Amino acid sequence: MRCIAAIRIITTMPESRPEKIQRLLTEALTPTHLVIEDQSHLHAGHAGARESGGGHFAIEIKSPAFEGKTALQRHRMVYDALAEMMPREIHALSIRS
Repeated sequence: MRCIAAIRIITTMPESRPEKIQRLLTEALTPTHLVIEDQSHLHAGHAGARESGGGHFAIEIKSPAFEGKTALQRHRMVYDALAEMMPREIHALSIRS
């Protein structure tokens, strides 16, 4: 007799912004390389940072979905994947692809 265990994680903790960015980009673009840097602390006091509570990020991303795409097309794909976070959770985004 084989026993199959079901694992379910229940949490009331909200997803952090970097975790949400990672999830959305992974779901949309299946990156082979992804680095997310929260740079919000560098922009403390900036008008947009006050409204979004920070939200300055730099990402480095490589994905098979980018194959044959221009830099502009790749950046649009990233922005499309993160659209639900703009502009309330992400105020500024630097992308290296």
